[in-house]
Amino acid sequence: MTSVPPPADSSTEPARPDTPMAAVSAREVTVSITRDPADATELAAVAAVTFPLACPPSSAPADIAAFIDSTLSAQRFADYLAADDREVLIARDDSTAIVGYSLVVYARPRDPDVLSVVTEPATEISKMYVLPDRHGGGVSAALMAAALDLAAGHGSALAWLGVNQENVRAQRFYRKMGFDIAGTKTFRVGNRTEHDYVMTRRLL
Repeated sequence: MTSVPPPADSSTEPARPDTPMAAVSAREVTVSITRDPADATELAAVAAVTFPLACPPSSAPADIAAFIDSTLSAQRFADYLAADDREVLIARDDSTAIVGYSLVVYARPRDPDVLSVVTEPATEISKMYVLPDRHGGGVSAALMAAALDLAAGHGSALAWLGVNQENVRAQRFYRKMGFDIAGTKTFRVGNRTEHDYVMTRRLL
């Protein structure tokens, strides 16, 4: 899990249609970039379901709710969709419903713990979430492949992400996708301080 600062300017870039990037043939899931502000509400709904699944069992519901309200609301997704320093990737099934998403951030990290291990030009895979009934179907892998393509296309030498130290399932997936633990950092969820691993994957 990784907190994302508000975009510096979220009002100047016009909406663009979804751009297909990859597909999972098993269940007709297509991954694309979206800039459509109409997707913000559905993205927030997916985030409200999936973010709590990444939190440790000891996390207080009030802290989780506060984080969702401050970082994963429809308004915040509208900001992410309009920002020029990040991309929102969505996975849609054959009914066109959003079943997963990722946020790819090109901005330089601000966290000193991250900067201590991410010393080359890098892209952050800030969020990577899939609805629980689609786990194991290749959706996460398709989102990650598209995110890594974006990072490489941006000229980054590394991709990096943060993952809760108790989230063993996510760590196993990230290792499968070529990431290794490079350091640690903290992460605020409401009033609680969580402890993350910083994981990196070389692109160049």
